[in-house]
Amino acid sequence: MSQQDLFKIETSDTVGRYSVASRDLKAGEIIFAETPFAYGPKSDTHCLCLGCHNPVDCTYLCSKCSWPVCSPECEVLAVHKDNECAVFSSSKVKFQAVEDPADVCLQYECITPLRVLLQKERDTKRWETEISKMEAHNEKRKSKPIWEFNQHNIVEYLRGPCKLDRFSEELIHTVCGILEINAFEARTPNCYMIRCLYPKLAIMSHNCISNIHHAVDCQGNGNLTDCLVTVRAATDIPKGGELYSSYTYSFWPTLVRREFLRESKFFECTCPRCSDKTELDTHLSSLKCQRCDNGVIVASDPLVDLCEWNCTHCEYKTHGGAIKKVFAAIQNEIDQVEYIGGHEGIQQREHIFRKYKSVLHPKHAYMTILRSALIQLYGKAEGYTLGELPDVVLERKIELCYQLLEVLDVIEPGMSRIRGITLYELHGPIMMHARHQYQYDAISKDDFKRRLRESINILKQAVEILKNEPVSQPEGQLGQMALAASEQLEENFDMLVETAY
Repeated sequence: MSQQDLFKIETSDTVGRYSVASRDLKAGEIIFAETPFAYGPKSDTHCLCLGCHNPVDCTYLCSKCSWPVCSPECEVLAVHKDNECAVFSSSKVKFQAVEDPADVCLQYECITPLRVLLQKERDTKRWETEISKMEAHNEKRKSKPIWEFNQHNIVEYLRGPCKLDRFSEELIHTVCGILEINAFEARTPNCYMIRCLYPKLAIMSHNCISNIHHAVDCQGNGNLTDCLVTVRAATDIPKGGELYSSYTYSFWPTLVRREFLRESKFFECTCPRCSDKTELDTHLSSLKCQRCDNGVIVASDPLVDLCEWNCTHCEYKTHGGAIKKVFAAIQNEIDQVEYIGGHEGIQQREHIFRKYKSVLHPKHAYMTILRSALIQLYGKAEGYTLGELPDVVLERKIELCYQLLEVLDVIEPGMSRIRGITLYELHGPIMMHARHQYQYDAISKDDFKRRLRESINILKQAVEILKNEPVSQPEGQLGQMALAASEQLEENFDMLVETAY
């Protein structure tokens, strides 16, 4: 059976097109791979090279169209040369100099829609069979500020200065809607974000607990064979089982996820996770009650944003609007430290963690987000490398990893990228802590061997997941490191035991 036969498309009156497995699928099995119909800058992007999509300082401009690129090599890449370069050159539309290339530059808003429009003319068959069937929700979008924004920055710009009046206003708005609702993010080899339009992947229904996993191999070669996406089963999926992707960030609480989906994808999510007061016992939305010892505050109806929230043990009540404000305030604090690394990054995140420990459920979404960040920093930040961590911090990292894995078992089950990374981060502190305990005579030689074997087995689990990630991406490179490390540890197991004391 070919990969094209591993799923089939079905239609219903309620959800439209969706896909189901054509046979039983095993976790990790490739379901399909596809190249994008088009790809390019995200909305609200800063100045970037129109060839490789890396940030630029705008000092070098394309010799043909005078828009920013990195170099002569980037200006001849097909993704630029065959698209906007030809249009801008013929219409003599110049890039307007900016004060700070790192700021959002609205001149880039037209680039990806333009690439889709031009590809529509080159590949009419794929447009008709795949892209034209995608949801654009023009009627719903007309009442949103984005409609007027697109009208001014994209529609009028392309039909006016760019002299592309062969494309109707309605068509351009439709392309904008298709991108806003269906495009997926991808990372360049240097980890800068772009967006790609994948017709098959877009058919996969949304669920806040996905059972498929996609990985984009963005090579930066500047043509449509770039940004190949490979879609695998994250868990075992039975024949006839629906294939689910997630259109939102799995660590967000229900209020935030549902609002994002409502505003950006134009539907109300009623998946089992969103419908459950405790988010399937993860309590990613729950707060601790300040009026009693054991109470947990949960939504009376999680599918109603402004519903009443009640304590499970006492009479305390509050309103969904108040909860929303609390979540926004905490999210803002986390956003403020997002790009802070090293010692300061650890200290600030631990401060936020301690600050809300008495307010949020231990597994709450924002505690989970902080755990995920701290796991990455402990062992890597200067002054906090794995060999420098005292036992108390090694124990802290081990605890954080296990707590995160407990949540991932529910919200990102199976072979997910974040699970592979967390398992990799877990094996090291287990090994180092066991070695210290053995050296202090706190554990026996047999106990040390058992814990060393546990660490290696955890590393092998990480390898099984991360080996599926493209080597052009950090997770794929981590997978290669994990494989080399596991082979070395296995080969030198006895020597590690004998030399540890």
